[in-house]
Amino acid sequence: MSRVEELTQALRRNVAEHDSVLVAFSAGVDSTLVLAVATEVLGDRALGVTGVSPSVAPAEIASAKELAEALGARLRLASTNEMDDPSYVANPTNRCFHCKTELYSVCERVAREEGVTTILNGTNADDPGDHRPGLVAADNARVRSPLLECGLHKDDVRAVARHLGVPNWDKPALACLASRLPHGTPVTIERLRSVDSIEIALREMGFQQVRARHFGDEVRLEVESERVDELSDRLHEAVLQAAVSQAGFSHATVTPGGYRTGRLNELTGSV
Repeated sequence: MSRVEELTQALRRNVAEHDSVLVAFSAGVDSTLVLAVATEVLGDRALGVTGVSPSVAPAEIASAKELAEALGARLRLASTNEMDDPSYVANPTNRCFHCKTELYSVCERVAREEGVTTILNGTNADDPGDHRPGLVAADNARVRSPLLECGLHKDDVRAVARHLGVPNWDKPALACLASRLPHGTPVTIERLRSVDSIEIALREMGFQQVRARHFGDEVRLEVESERVDELSDRLHEAVLQAAVSQAGFSHATVTPGGYRTGRLNELTGSV
């Protein structure tokens, strides 16, 4: 049996230990794999819940619906209210703790309504090595992490997802829109919309792994490292310049080296 098959079987056994599950479903490859396996193993006793708020790009909500349909999975959209929490809006280095605390509180409410016994998330074995305040919120809410428990790293997740035919097995990593704001810059709906609109423009230009970082009048653009020179050459294309102007920025710059996870943490003094 190959490693991919072993990990697939381990994941199925892990999920099968639960009578019923609610999967905190972001439409990223990690939580999609968990929802896919949970639906395969538990059928209607598995439910995906996607949080809806200004910090989630509308395209991701649409993606969650499409993926759930493709998987034959049950899905509920549930509004989260992290924007009502001053501790979240202030955008401290542990912003994700406040966001995930709200998300898991909503998941707990839905689980009670649906009679579901266990909440699962898509945390994988690489995540504890990064700055992840949301993991504390998950521990506080007694959320289980099948990928982590079965030892699946990100490359394993993609391999197993591809093995099972999960549609988004190669989807680039995508954090919430608030992650585009440096810590200490208050989270506002206007700022979230501005970075989302520029990332939409970058994708329309054909880039895949994109970030638009909000630095006052300046927006710093990140794309795949191998395409940084291409973006630099295309920086003044009309579609991108229009998006930058309409979003309220005076100018855009291209970040040397391209996208790298954790870059904003480095720039703003956290780990």
